Amino acid sequence: MPRRIIIDTDPGIDDAVAILLAFASPELEVLGLVAVAGNLPLSITERNARGLVELAGRTDIPVFAGCPRPMGRRLISAEHVHGGSGLGGLVLPPPTVPSRPEHGVDFLIARLRAADPNSVTLCALGPLTNIAVALVMAPEITAAIGELVLMGGASRVPGNMTPTAEFNIYVDPHAAALVLDSGVPITMITLDVTAELRCTPEHLALLRQLATRCGAAAASLIGPGMAMHDPCVIAYLIAPELFQGRQVNVAVETQSPLATGMTVVDWRGVSGRPTNARFIEAVDGDGFFRLLTERIARLP
Repeated sequence: MPRRIIIDTDPGIDDAVAILLAFASPELEVLGLVAVAGNLPLSITERNARGLVELAGRTDIPVFAGCPRPMGRRLISAEHVHGGSGLGGLVLPPPTVPSRPEHGVDFLIARLRAADPNSVTLCALGPLTNIAVALVMAPEITAAIGELVLMGGASRVPGNMTPTAEFNIYVDPHAAALVLDSGVPITMITLDVTAELRCTPEHLALLRQLATRCGAAAASLIGPGMAMHDPCVIAYLIAPELFQGRQVNVAVETQSPLATGMTVVDWRGVSGRPTNARFIEAVDGDGFFRLLTERIARLP
């Protein structure tokens, strides 16, 4: 039986690659895409999510618009990385499929309330605002969450937003702190892994050779040297044997003006705090890129 997932996302170049990888993987049943403000404002991330379901011929998958700003602070976006459209060099036609009228948080709550215990995996590719708000509004939904796999944080490498903070956690540190304290089983895929997982010209050539619209789109999205942040979340679900990690306690700094968004990892257990996340430390890079190319080849 395919693993049932909900993708919470702020597309975003690498988000788009991750979404295509999910659509291409029969091991996964995508129940919906929930857009959040992050890489770009919500109006753009929601539009891009709809454009991607049309590109991949998956208009059966519903798209919802979630929270337009973080909890307790203004939105800090990343147009300087993803471009004004959010998709770098990829130009998609205006999507014709509409988003669903329900708020994305309401969809999360309703879908999880109706699900069997531990039966749905949440895949967080952006700031954790939607998931945190859903957990505050309906804490009972934790029973249905089998696992939350997120891209966010850093420990042994510098941040990519500040010297100490990774972008997704920095944008909404209060949401991240709440989610990490929720008791949900969490796997964190961080800059410690993704910053070293970079696309080469040879990887791009293999995608271009697919001669499909999704292969061409993936090649347009991924530039030489680009780090594969968000696609690791989906790859972990498909091929967990490619990844290595261990259980630790992770706390998020929300007060310090110098270290807001820092993920503080208790590697030695000196804090006495219980473990709350599986922190991924290593990935088989060659295996990852083989998987990505093989799966994108399945799409039109």
